[in-house]
Amino acid sequence: MSDEALKDINQFLTFTLGKEIFALDIGTVREVLELTSITKIPRTPEFMRGVINLRGHAVPVVDMRLKLGMSKGEDTVDTCIIIVEIEFDGEFTVMGALVDSVREVFEMTPDTIEPAPKMGAAINAEYIRGMGRQNEQFIIIIDINKIFSAEELAMAKELAGAGGSPEQLPTEDAASATISL
Repeated sequence: MSDEALKDINQFLTFTLGKEIFALDIGTVREVLELTSITKIPRTPEFMRGVINLRGHAVPVVDMRLKLGMSKGEDTVDTCIIIVEIEFDGEFTVMGALVDSVREVFEMTPDTIEPAPKMGAAINAEYIRGMGRQNEQFIIIIDINKIFSAEELAMAKELAGAGGSPEQLPTEDAASATISL
């Protein structure tokens, strides 16, 4: 494969929410963690599950099902937290995305990614970067940088800074539960 062709390959981390398969650009993903203790923060939106202790730092965790307008699911042994880095106005915010399960890293070339459908999508089409395919299954490619409003990102930064000092968070360090891909 030529160097030019290699530049056009995008890698995505695929995950599930319910029966749907979603994907995030691997460039936005820092790591994947097993489900760990999440400390609920009062007076936050329902989709904001709380914060986790990640190597001494409070990281806000968002329930992706609720954020994307799906029904709340039950946590299982497959439930994971994807640690993502979100860019907004030149600033980066680290957040956890709670998903039903993580599948694999999958490569797609730009010519295999179709635009987001305009009709009847259960998810806000602004959040969708495109649609890919793996065998006969569609993969909804999420643009993590467009899912959160400026206010939500500001709240996440505040939670990370004021959500409790690391001493106040559960002592189980999420770093000990990292999943290798």
